[in-house]
Amino acid sequence: MTSIRLRCFKHSLALNKSDNNDHYYCPLGCTFPVVKSIPRFVSEAKYVRSFGLQWNVFRTAQLDSHNQTSISKDRLERLLRAPLKTLKGKEVLEAGCGAGRFTELLLSAGANVFAVDLSEAVESNYANCGSYPNYLVCQADILRLPVWPGQFDVVLCIGVVQHTPNPEETMRALCSHLKPGGILIMDHYTYGYAITFSRRILRSWLLRMSPGFSLIFCRRLVWALWPMHRLLWKVRGGRISRIARMFLLRVSPIIDYQEAYPKLGEDLMRTWALLDTHDTLTDVYKHLRGANEISRHLHSCGMIHIETAYAGNGVEVRARHPN
Repeated sequence: MTSIRLRCFKHSLALNKSDNNDHYYCPLGCTFPVVKSIPRFVSEAKYVRSFGLQWNVFRTAQLDSHNQTSISKDRLERLLRAPLKTLKGKEVLEAGCGAGRFTELLLSAGANVFAVDLSEAVESNYANCGSYPNYLVCQADILRLPVWPGQFDVVLCIGVVQHTPNPEETMRALCSHLKPGGILIMDHYTYGYAITFSRRILRSWLLRMSPGFSLIFCRRLVWALWPMHRLLWKVRGGRISRIARMFLLRVSPIIDYQEAYPKLGEDLMRTWALLDTHDTLTDVYKHLRGANEISRHLHSCGMIHIETAYAGNGVEVRARHPN
């Protein structure tokens, strides 16, 4: 377990664990259950239920240890602008931890990780990472974390901020948890994100459906369209086939990573297509921000040495809390 102590976010008092380990409590009477070995400070919010379902169904699909690649490690080190080994012994808050594709890398590098997620994806995270001693996972809201502010050397929030109700509030909350000199690492969708006509139509419909129905629908959608994606990838050498593939990518709702990650292999490539297609068709919030907007807001939060780059899913950001 990390050295981070839990607090009641309502009363700012230290939490104690019950004798039978089934809940935490504060001196003023607040209680928070421990369910499946995970402290729960919220019930799953409706807007993240599709994510919770997705990561509990596909809990290992994006782990480097499962797919035998370094895709997640490479992305994390690019965001950090440093090797993972530099995190050894650091206190790291991973906000929006999902199933743990980055959690396992942080833990393997020797970081002390406090992982949180609003959804029941925490159960997959615990199943993937619960054997590490330098780890604690909670189901909690980024805006009301059960820890005192100013405790972390690194705050990491990847693939999350754009899906929260108010990205600016989320960024301000993340900054508040940094120690003096601590580093914020985050990314955010930006303008030009591929919200095609077919994705807009399907998303507007699926947001009215249950998470279970939406996942089944996306699974069948990928099953129906993936063979065409795969075929046009295999015959892409000719001019006509290249044009056909470009057209398909513009009109199809399927997320296709065949150019980006050919080393995944066909089965995992199709699974990743399903995961990110489901992601983009069922996210309740899909905010877009430019690098300058994010920089200005982080500056208003008191952050310094703000670095931004257009890469990955949009804007990648690294900023420091002043000493």
